[in-house]
Formats: sequence, structure tokens, C-alpha cells
Amino acid sequence: MTTRRPGPTGRLRLPRPTDFRAPAHAPEVAARLGLWLGLAVALCFGTGLLSHLIQHPPGWFAWPSRPVWLYQVTQGTHVLSGIAAVPLLLVKLWSVYPRLFARPPLRPTRRLLGHALERLSILVLLAAVSFELITGTLNVAQTYPWHFFFPAAHYAAGWLAIGALTVHVGVKLPVIRSALGSGPAPPDVDTDRRALLRTAVGTAGVAVLATAGVTVPWLRRLSPLVWRGGEGPQGVPVNRTAAAAGIVVPADWRLEVIHPGGRRTFDLADLAALPQRSARLPIACVEGWSATATWTGVPVAGLLASAGAPTDRPVRIRSLEPAGLYATSILPAGHVRDPLTLLALRLGDEPLSPDHGYPCRIIAPSRPGVLQTKWVTRIEVLT
Repeated sequence: MTTRRPGPTGRLRLPRPTDFRAPAHAPEVAARLGLWLGLAVALCFGTGLLSHLIQHPPGWFAWPSRPVWLYQVTQGTHVLSGIAAVPLLLVKLWSVYPRLFARPPLRPTRRLLGHALERLSILVLLAAVSFELITGTLNVAQTYPWHFFFPAAHYAAGWLAIGALTVHVGVKLPVIRSALGSGPAPPDVDTDRRALLRTAVGTAGVAVLATAGVTVPWLRRLSPLVWRGGEGPQGVPVNRTAAAAGIVVPADWRLEVIHPGGRRTFDLADLAALPQRSARLPIACVEGWSATATWTGVPVAGLLASAGAPTDRPVRIRSLEPAGLYATSILPAGHVRDPLTLLALRLGDEPLSPDHGYPCRIIAPSRPGVLQTKWVTRIEVLT
């Protein structure tokens, strides 16, 4: 809360930065907090950008299929670094808020413009980072109290945040260098500063540990705030059930494989008669959770070869889902060739449940869960 302080003549006045002398508000504290917060934001932005490129790849981008856990790690890092940024941001704001009371310089013009640019970058940075952390946390909880498309808005705000951060660091670089290069403080002041920094970093670490089990299985017992565990049909969580997707599997269901040389259809008995392979692969969701299970089915490359189709091209996967952004997906050529990319028919020792994609689904290594298309009805080789 902003309070007025008595002036020299007893009149009330707005507080000034010099009125805040606690060690928590020292430039050295703000600079070191900024280093930790910058690392968390950079990790979150970089891994989020990777996730966007994997889901919407431009022509120059290629994502490998090995190691199989690669997307599991990058997306887990994206979510956990965002969680770590929340307490760091709050403590950083507490440390620097007295600067909000600094009056703009009246001259020279260069200093006035620098002050205005700094304030504008702070406004954009705070708004964008707050938007990212709040909406990202709600997305993890699968709660959407808004009417915009989350991935597009999250992606755009990420660029705003990183742009504003770059401008802000550029403007404040002399102050940051001076603060980080300053000599040791008096022992009592240095102790208070270190205590605040340890508290901020420790709180971020506790927040990560409390949630890391969502993507690191051996930490699951130590993570009380895991939002996805081993619950779900056949021991694997699902985000979208068959009922929610409006799935009705027709009695005469067939899988259609279309390629430049023709087409072929398969029923479940045909698919079961083809050479099968089992692979232990993770489902890694964009919300950060992941679960590893054993899937059994027909390698996609083998299925294409049995249909007389080329196996070195990307394919379009079509679901029975009548509508939705993920009713189709593109499987890149590198994943098509990988022998661990399966048209899965079984999960563990059982046929797929409806919620896991019965009669068949795609399971490919190092892919986002939203692109592991369920209820597959058509595979089309692209030219």
C-alpha cells in the first residue's frame, strides 16, 4: 500500500526510494534475484518455443525421435521452470518496488527518455510474465476461464515477455554491473541479504520438488502437488476421454492407408496378424505431466510397407474424432522410419481402452501427447 510520509515541514508526501533502507531493497539483492529469475524465464521460454515448433513445425525445423524421453524432459523443464519463476518473481517485485516511487528526471532529455523506456519495459515485462505464469498454471490444472485460444496467446505473450526482458536488461545493464561488482557489505547487512536470497531460491526449489513428480517418476512420492499420477484407464492418465471427443467406433471400422500408388484397408484382425512390436514409451503432455507404459502394435513403417506405400515420407494421421484441432496430425518422416513408432493396439497386456484410443492409436517416441493421435481411421502418405 502506498503511504504518505511527513515532509520536512510536517506535510505529508509520497515515499521516495531513499526512504526504503532495508537490505531486501538493495540493488545487489535485486540484481542477484534477477539472475535466478532470468535463468528460469530463459529456460521456460526456450523449452516453450521448442514445444511450439514441434507442434507447428516450419519447413526448416526437424525434431528427433531419439532419445525417446527428449520431449518428456524439455516439456517437464518448461513447466517446472515456470513454477520456479513464481516465487522468484514475487520476491524480486518486493525487492524493487521502492523504485516505482522514483520521480522522472526533468533533464537532460536523454535521461528522461531512458527513464520512460525503463518504465515501459517494466510494465510490458510484468504484464507478460504474469500472464504467462497465471495462464500456464491454470492450463496445468486444465482450467480455462477465458475465451481465447491458450496456445496462441501463450506463445505471443512469451515473445512479449522475452522482448521486454531484453530491453529492460539493456537499459539496466550499468546498474546490474555496478550492483554485482560492488564490494562486500557490512556483516549484518550481508547476512540479511543472503538470508533473503536463500529464502527466495529455497522456496523456488521447494515448489519444483513439490511438483516434479508429475514428470519424474522416482520423485512422485516426494511431490504432494502432482496433478497427474498413475490414475486413469489402464494405469495411464488421459486428458480427453472418448465420450468428451464424441467417439463412436462403427461396427464396420477399417483403417485406410492411402499413398500415391493406391490404398489398402485393414480391420483389427488384419492389423493383429502383422508383425508386432512392444516398446516402453512415455506419453508426455504439454501440461508437463508424463507417464511411461508398454505399448504393443504394428510399427508404422511396417504397416506402410505391407500396404505397398513408401516409408520415407511424412504421413497425415486422421482420427475418428469428428472435430477439433487435434483430429489430425502430421507424423514427420524421421518418426515414420523409427521402428519404435507404433500404431498401438494394446496397452500393457490389454487391448486399448476407448479412452486410450481403441481401436488403435499412434505412439511415437519424443512427441507431445496431443500429437499421439487416438482413434485412428486413416493414414495418408504425403508427397
